[in-house]
Amino acid sequence: MDAMRVHLVDASPYIFRAFHTLPGSIQDPEGRPTNAVHGFLDFLLRLIREEEVTHLAVCFDFVLVLSFRNDFYPLYKAHREAPPAPLLPQLDRCREAAEAIGARTFIAKGYEADDLIATLARRLDAPAVIVSGDKDLAQLVTSDVALLDFARDERYGPGEVKAKFGVRPDQIADLLALAGDAVDNIPGVEGIGKKTAAKLLSTFAHVEDVDWGGLRGPAAQGRESALLSKRLALVAYDAPVSAGLDDLRYRGADAAALDAFLGRLGSERLRARIPLRS
Repeated sequence: MDAMRVHLVDASPYIFRAFHTLPGSIQDPEGRPTNAVHGFLDFLLRLIREEEVTHLAVCFDFVLVLSFRNDFYPLYKAHREAPPAPLLPQLDRCREAAEAIGARTFIAKGYEADDLIATLARRLDAPAVIVSGDKDLAQLVTSDVALLDFARDERYGPGEVKAKFGVRPDQIADLLALAGDAVDNIPGVEGIGKKTAAKLLSTFAHVEDVDWGGLRGPAAQGRESALLSKRLALVAYDAPVSAGLDDLRYRGADAAALDAFLGRLGSERLRARIPLRS
């Protein structure tokens, strides 16, 4: 087995991927859709096996499109559509699935999974792998913290982040602050795209250092928008979550709890794939 690493999972992207990949005809014995639960469970089991997981935390968004960021910028993620109705009741069951196979789960009102991951990574101060396809989390990459896009089988250290985005990990929030992010409705600065943003950040370390008076056109008036956008893009390190390394050690599932969950799910055949606690 590889050396100890803490795998910090951003649950939502993999839940959505499962929901849109598997047919809605997958149901539990009571006729409720469970395609997202099945797909998410399959992802977690593959991750545990392929990554030889030693420590595991699975982080969930309290509300998919709202966080404390909406308190100072109401338009944050405002353009996103509500989750499909058949997915909503499956969100809690995805968390239940993670717990049933022995994973520690985390969720906190007012915070996104990104913030929980950032807080845990900083407080644990241990080698970690952040499992997500969200580029925002590249800001957490260091020599001891990697970003793994499991679906695409892409792993990023500091060098890979610089090669892909044109900036260092500690400049990712600055990149989003300048270029904006349509996915999260982060405004950025008018007239500045990703290439221009990366070029600026090769001269100025962060948006606070940019010589705004030296820019041309609307961008010259972009300082306040850039600062707001950076505030939106930065992960929080003060989420109300805590755990020690021993709390996150992956020991497998409790057989009785697992059997009860799989019975409700109507998928007892999955039991053979799930490591059991000794």
